[in-house]
Amino acid sequence: MSAELIRIESLAEPDAAADATLTLPFELRQRSRLRAHLDDGGEVGLFLPRGGVLRHGDRLRAADGRVVEVRAAPETVSTARAASRLDLLRAAYHLGNRHVPLQVAEDWLRYAHDHVLDDMVRGLGLEVAVEQAPFEPEAGAYGGGHGHGHQHGHPHEH
Repeated sequence: MSAELIRIESLAEPDAAADATLTLPFELRQRSRLRAHLDDGGEVGLFLPRGGVLRHGDRLRAADGRVVEVRAAPETVSTARAASRLDLLRAAYHLGNRHVPLQVAEDWLRYAHDHVLDDMVRGLGLEVAVEQAPFEPEAGAYGGGHGHGHQHGHPHEH
């Protein structure tokens, strides 16, 4: 016998205490309609407004009042490091030219693993490590980030 589907249709306040966690890779955090399993095994159905991206730490409100914290799942990514900031900027420029979702930090760039991109980035002189890590790419410059029409009270690593 299966347990009842937990329906989620809205975001909760950023500081709401979480009753459960939902760990998803970036690909699934971009979907507004999704059937998934909470980390404790409960089944959830997401029916969120279209156009948003769930970020690590976001809170969702279930129809029964429970609050679910979103977590970014570790996934296979390429993390590029450069000897200089200029080399890092050049790599960001070339990856951006290819419309690659990119996570940017002060001293590295991260993108979904792709061996062709890895070779290009290595050709620009960067070191590339293929690893398992949460992936939080930059939001579109015109979308304002999370796209759910709310403000966060917590920091993100972008």
